[in-house]
Amino acid sequence: MKILFISLGCDKNLVDSERMLGKLAGHGYEMTDDETEADIIIINTCCFIDSAKEESIQTILDMARYKTEGRCTALIVTGCMAERYRQEVLEEIPEVDAIIGTNSYNKIEDAILQVGNGIRPSILEPLNGIPEDADKRIMTTGGFYEYLKIAEGCDKHCTYCAIPGMRGPYRSVPMDDLIREARQFAEDGVRELILVAQETTRYGIDLYGKKSLHILLEKLSEIDGIRWIRILYCYPEEIYPEMIQAMKTLPKVCHYLDLPIQHSNDEILKRMGRRTSHDDLVRIIENLRLEIPDIALRTTLITGFPGETEEQHEEVCDFIREMKFDRLGVFTYSQEEGTPAASFDGQIDEEIRKDRQDRLLTLQQEVSKQRNENLIGRTLDVFIEGYMSDENAYVGRTYADTPNIDGLIFIQTPETLNTGDFVKATVTGALEYDLIGELIDEDTMDLLSKSEG
Repeated sequence: MKILFISLGCDKNLVDSERMLGKLAGHGYEMTDDETEADIIIINTCCFIDSAKEESIQTILDMARYKTEGRCTALIVTGCMAERYRQEVLEEIPEVDAIIGTNSYNKIEDAILQVGNGIRPSILEPLNGIPEDADKRIMTTGGFYEYLKIAEGCDKHCTYCAIPGMRGPYRSVPMDDLIREARQFAEDGVRELILVAQETTRYGIDLYGKKSLHILLEKLSEIDGIRWIRILYCYPEEIYPEMIQAMKTLPKVCHYLDLPIQHSNDEILKRMGRRTSHDDLVRIIENLRLEIPDIALRTTLITGFPGETEEQHEEVCDFIREMKFDRLGVFTYSQEEGTPAASFDGQIDEEIRKDRQDRLLTLQQEVSKQRNENLIGRTLDVFIEGYMSDENAYVGRTYADTPNIDGLIFIQTPETLNTGDFVKATVTGALEYDLIGELIDEDTMDLLSKSEG
């Protein structure tokens, strides 16, 4: 039987999709990317914000027609929308044959077998623990970098966020399981591990009674073949000294952190249910830059939160100018049903939210261009991701760039480079988000090493 698998949403969702793909491939199912050839269509959905919800619904509806126009005999919906809107999906989209929740991805074959027996299953396991899964993941990232999901769920309960209801409380993945998975990745050629969770900084607190991310970093650093370890989704207030020390002393750990701060005004931060103030954020960021001078910091902001005034928005603009984040993303506030903020007074028109988003992104363009120009003349390690014939250049990433999120560096050279190679390049030009580099040959590197010595 041929399966078409569609994965929507974040990298954490992608990990679940790869686990389901691995289980199905291990049991003899064949994969296809052609909707007209699929016997089974599986959609791993997202509904974090309105736009993600709309994309999930539209994708389900688009695929539903292949049950009448194609050979598809089973349409299965998994992930966050399945968890959050199980009844609505089953009632309003009769073409859907099965629902699988966020903590039930290892039941994917069970659902297929039940559908084959004329049952319309709804499999939503309790949101506790981590599903047991011995099957090997199928990597969909290209094979040279991979996401390592170190925890599931979240305990923060920010007032705008529905994730705790869809993903449950915070649960760390046992360290031995993560090391085993990372070793398998290395054997398969992976060179960069990207650590993800709803919040990576609290890793281990539920299993080991203390924050243990620094211990995990030490153990991952011992794995041969892994060159870079990157950490995403670090809540600022949870960053702790041992973690910073591990970043400073472990050569494989990239000097890069993703810090989702969401806002900088104290009143808005409090209404959001965040655990930092403006002054806390300044102190944390300044300390990180003091401890790790070349650290690249990414953050995300929410604009148009209920009650946000123009003055409070301008405070965020000033904060961006002051802090000069290397990377920054902006979401417009999404009024998510069932969250406290959905019922707050002062809901802001979409047009105003979008205008404020545009202003923040325009401001960040200027900051990013300045930050990139400061890199001109520096020699950096570059992870080669491929060749762009229209640019006549190889494209890669520096330690400051997460794949599919941040910028790229373009290198023109007559030499042949391969995807997954690490090379040295000197930055020769800077754009708003991307860099231009020149490959450093071995002789030049020897001279540079001698001069540094």
